[in-house]
Amino acid sequence: MHGTTVLRSVIMKKSVIGIIRANQSGELFNVAQALHEGGLSCIEITMTTPGALRAIEEAVGKIDGVIMGAGTVLDAPTARQAILAGAQFLVTPTVKLDVLEMAHRYGVPAIIGAMTPTEILTAWEAGADMVKVFPASTLGPKYLQEVHGPLPQIPLVPTGGITADNAGEFIRAGAAAVCAGSWLVDKQAVAEGHYEVLTERARRLVEAVRKARNP
Repeated sequence: MHGTTVLRSVIMKKSVIGIIRANQSGELFNVAQALHEGGLSCIEITMTTPGALRAIEEAVGKIDGVIMGAGTVLDAPTARQAILAGAQFLVTPTVKLDVLEMAHRYGVPAIIGAMTPTEILTAWEAGADMVKVFPASTLGPKYLQEVHGPLPQIPLVPTGGITADNAGEFIRAGAAAVCAGSWLVDKQAVAEGHYEVLTERARRLVEAVRKARNP
């Protein structure tokens, strides 16, 4: 089985990706560790965060069992830098086929961002391993369900506005996995060093998805 297929299967089995987005790099590793302690195995650090590459490299080296990805990857050179830093999957906000090509050149799965059915199918037919449906907060579970109907073969990953309260709705609507960021990584908790808040939110999110998968 191809490496990208194996890792895609792992992400789909875990069903939850935590997104770390920050204005400064100092707390990235601590945040990643806190989320992992809460049961999150798949964690994405956005490339808009200063020090993202260094944080990915550190997390891969120090946190056992974590699958680290790079998010908000907008071009092929950034994709290559992220992969060389240790990123095990890449995520884009839009249909970026050059990022997809670079990811597969290195045997790394790519979750390509899309919104409309046409974009979703375009990304999938180009070889995307999964398709990120963004912004999920605006589109909602019903939209995902309606897209999933005619396109059941495409693993959809709703992103944007995902919380422990609505993650189950997206899973029941047909999501292969969900991505959670702003709710999960509470800025005030991080600023005050209360990483246990993040750990607890990760636990709640993982449990909500588990219950939706196995009612």
